[in-house]
Amino acid sequence: MASLEHTPTWVVATVCLVIVSISLTAERFLHYLGKYLKHKEQKALFSALQRLKEELMLLGFISFVLSLSQGFIVNICIPETATDFMLPCKRDNHSAEEEGAKICKKKGDVPLLSLDALHQLHIFIFVLGLVHVVFCATTILLGGAKMRRWKHWEKEIHREIEKKLQQPNIEGKPLSFVLHQNHQGEFVRDHTQGFWMKLAVVSWITAFLKQFHDSVSKSDYEALRSAFVLKHYPKIPDFNFHKYMMRALEHEFKRVVGISWYLWLFVIFFLLLNINGWHTYFWLAFLPLFLLLIVGAKLEHIITRLAQEAVSSLSNETEEVPTIKPSKDHFWFHNPGLVLHLIHFILFQNSFEIGFFFWVLVSEGFGSCMMERKPYAISRLVIGAIIQVVCSYITLPLYAIVTHMGGEFKLHGFASDVHESVHGWITQRKKHGGGDHHDPDSGGEVKVTRAAPNERTGSSHSMLMAAAADLDEIVTVDDVHGGFRR
Repeated sequence: MASLEHTPTWVVATVCLVIVSISLTAERFLHYLGKYLKHKEQKALFSALQRLKEELMLLGFISFVLSLSQGFIVNICIPETATDFMLPCKRDNHSAEEEGAKICKKKGDVPLLSLDALHQLHIFIFVLGLVHVVFCATTILLGGAKMRRWKHWEKEIHREIEKKLQQPNIEGKPLSFVLHQNHQGEFVRDHTQGFWMKLAVVSWITAFLKQFHDSVSKSDYEALRSAFVLKHYPKIPDFNFHKYMMRALEHEFKRVVGISWYLWLFVIFFLLLNINGWHTYFWLAFLPLFLLLIVGAKLEHIITRLAQEAVSSLSNETEEVPTIKPSKDHFWFHNPGLVLHLIHFILFQNSFEIGFFFWVLVSEGFGSCMMERKPYAISRLVIGAIIQVVCSYITLPLYAIVTHMGGEFKLHGFASDVHESVHGWITQRKKHGGGDHHDPDSGGEVKVTRAAPNERTGSSHSMLMAAAADLDEIVTVDDVHGGFRR
């Protein structure tokens, strides 16, 4: 094998030219994509792109470490008996001709990792990162395509509001009350018809099945939108809930693009369990599918519970009409953000499955023992495709709307300048006033309450001027964790 000093210079120059050209093309593409997002004022998606660049930099650093340490790794020798168990494939008798193998053979040992195996591991890490990014992009595109259908419903509601504004209030009732009665009445009837719906088992089964058929109906959207607006902006019935929801989802998407440390531990753990005869990756394919169906059923069940609680408020004679009251008590551990973490894990685990499949297919071929039997391999591929479609087109849109039924207000649903100014204000308050030093960008959820005209101080007024111009009112921000109030 010729070294670089015995390789023609035209070969070296040509290979470098190709590699540098591809790298610069990819870098310029990401650069102009970032400029386009900035021009369109898509700061949340721009942040997601920056997060993607960070992940690519991490992958590049891993590649650098592997390349730098490969000479050291292949010269680490271990007893041959240590390599006789936990094998992904049955070993055939063969003799390695690598320099490290020759050195270890003189000692009666074998290399810890061959140069070829190290090169394959190198490629697998890049394939995993690439597939995860592609899957995340596909998820947000398919989910966004479905949620854009809801924009027509939002426009219909606004047209209905305009018509109501041109008419005198019915029996002296305010407009918000009339709209609330129209939008939430049908929703409550649809979700509580029949005595059998009061049974927990039946309601869970119904929720599980509903996610596959009309997961978010028009009456669902109108009722949940009405509940949110009545809680946070009762005096602004034409609040653009769809725009707010999409902005909040775009902001949260940047958390899904990244690969967290615990996800890397997950990769290491399942690489460890890839043992011949265990069919680990076949059974592993069912884990994200199971979690995805549970998450979808839970989100649908939260919608059902909101309707059931609205009916119980009528039976207690506390309300004139069914009233949907958002509450985070319906979520697991009272934490709506936990659902996003589960979706993140599901997407990454599915990326791991599909990435591993294509890595083995390209590097070893379809007949490789790591691919296992053809029925197992094809089943994994089909399950991965199903997970991607269900997560993109069903679960993500469900999460996008149901997460706002936690009773809290997501400030990043506003324009980016409002989000940044308020978070900057929160950070300054903590620096000067003490309190909990959590990351203000960790969740972006704050409690928002209406302020009376005489409570509008200069600082809060200037801080939320953009929001006031858009929403026709001033809000005060209560930091959920810090415990202080403006």
